[in-house]
Amino acid sequence: MGHPPLEFSDCYLDSPDFRETLKSYEVELERTSKFLKELIKDGNSVITAIRGYSLAIQKFSQTLSMFQFDDIGESLTDDEINIAQSFQEFAGLLQEVEHDRMMLVQNASDLLIKPLEKFRKEQIGVTKEKKKRFEKDSEKYLSQIDKHLNLSAKKKDSQLQEADDLLDKERVNFCESSVDYVYQIHQVQDRKKFDVVEPVLAFLHSVLTLNNLTVEMTQDFMPYKQELQLSLQNTRNHYESTREEMEELMKRMKRPTQIRKMHSSLPIEGYLYCQEKWALGVSWVKYYCKYYKEGRQLLMVPCEQKTTAKQLTLKSCIRRKTESIDKRFCFDVETIERYTPVTFQALTEGDRKLWMEAMDGKEPIYNSPIHNQAEMELNETGFKFVRKCINYIETKGISQEGVYRTVGSNIQVQKLLNAFFDPTHPGDVDFHSSEMDVKTISSALKFYLRSLSEPLMTYSLHRDLICAAKSDNLDTRLSEIHSLSYKLPEKNREMVEMLIKHLINVCSHSDENRMTPSNMAVIFGPTLMRAQEETVAAMLDIKFQNIVVEILIENCKKIFSYVPEDSTAAPVPPPRITPRKRQPITISKRPPRVFQALSHDHFHTE
Repeated sequence: MGHPPLEFSDCYLDSPDFRETLKSYEVELERTSKFLKELIKDGNSVITAIRGYSLAIQKFSQTLSMFQFDDIGESLTDDEINIAQSFQEFAGLLQEVEHDRMMLVQNASDLLIKPLEKFRKEQIGVTKEKKKRFEKDSEKYLSQIDKHLNLSAKKKDSQLQEADDLLDKERVNFCESSVDYVYQIHQVQDRKKFDVVEPVLAFLHSVLTLNNLTVEMTQDFMPYKQELQLSLQNTRNHYESTREEMEELMKRMKRPTQIRKMHSSLPIEGYLYCQEKWALGVSWVKYYCKYYKEGRQLLMVPCEQKTTAKQLTLKSCIRRKTESIDKRFCFDVETIERYTPVTFQALTEGDRKLWMEAMDGKEPIYNSPIHNQAEMELNETGFKFVRKCINYIETKGISQEGVYRTVGSNIQVQKLLNAFFDPTHPGDVDFHSSEMDVKTISSALKFYLRSLSEPLMTYSLHRDLICAAKSDNLDTRLSEIHSLSYKLPEKNREMVEMLIKHLINVCSHSDENRMTPSNMAVIFGPTLMRAQEETVAAMLDIKFQNIVVEILIENCKKIFSYVPEDSTAAPVPPPRITPRKRQPITISKRPPRVFQALSHDHFHTE
């Protein structure tokens, strides 16, 4: 309930009710004064806190802007470029926000503190001065009344008249002070409704305006945030696809034999027996051999004059399994000059190890369903196996979450592959038996593709494909990969096209299986492509292998529907030395694409 109004006429009566009402106004005035004092103090604290917060954010943004990512390798993916520039983007955004915040801090004193201090000084301060005058005149007037009433009636008329005049004067002064005081109290009570609220309103408006600007900037920031999150996820996926192979390479490099191999650059030479196949049988011919690692040349000088010297160019070397031949210390060598592997016998086990180390020889794959080198090539059985796997997955597992990402039982995978690639009954496997599941089939398909002696995208095109993926321009990437795809051998291109169309069908159900083209590329990048030499640099290029496969998935219709006019890949520009001066074109900035499922006509089961 509000205070009763103070009437000016009550100033002349000076009744106890008037004094009581005046007292209540004075209490309210004191409460308002204390409130304003506290409000000014807290307002200064808020402004100081905002200034300190803003300075801390500005320092934080400066620290962000000063950091530069130092990456490994000569080229970065678009996603990595986005990540490398992210701190500068963050710093710019924070600096823009804090510029507006510092403007608020600089204006806060004029908006809030000064008006409140002015009201407290000019209104409440003046009212207190009026109160002092009122109390002083009131005391003088009451004192004069006491004197006047105690004046003897026997005084002279002139003295009595003088006393009456003095009392009237004090009464007039008291009434004037009382009226002025009441008027000032009313002024304060009325003015504080706007003189106090308006500064707070202005300050709050500036705070909310800043918040509104921040909200608008946040909305503008959201597309960039989403793009960056996609870049981060893509980069994390590339890292995961590289990490395991990098760890395996690291373990191999720690082996003493590998260390010796790295330090042995001189050609190795010595006696070897070579298995020669004739029309009437097989014989072992002794040669003095010398192997030049740089050119992968093997010079064979016969110890008997009947045979002429030979020179072979090596493709690969693998130790011969003991149970596969009745001779000890044997190893097979694939050469460019011969269609079948050449079998050599060393003099001792240690001698065989030295030859294999020099030739980058590999151990045979135990428990592998592929029994010999010929079956590791693309052939009719392999095509039949891939078609059956695709049909099974598209029929029973295309919507299964994590299809191709989740791994099946190694025992079941080997059992399936051993049965399907059994030389006596190749392809004689019922894919719809109760023992089969999607994880087993998908893992077996990936295992088969990775077991090929040469990846589907071939060693010869590997470097050109990687360079195409590193191009700054998306159109250039697409045109180069389009051209290079038609440099693949016919069987390889046929298999790649069949697989890519299948992957598009799987990606068309990404809402259910979570397998987007980017996720699928992370799995099939190392499956369809691999470098001939296993080095750290080759491991770092796996992310570009993934980009090649992603481009094949996203542009399948264009790439495989017609032969490019010029099947020769465009010249690849030299590696970029200076940073890009423009905003990078990223995969994440392309509009989202809907991958429609393809028909099953090209996946008929044989």
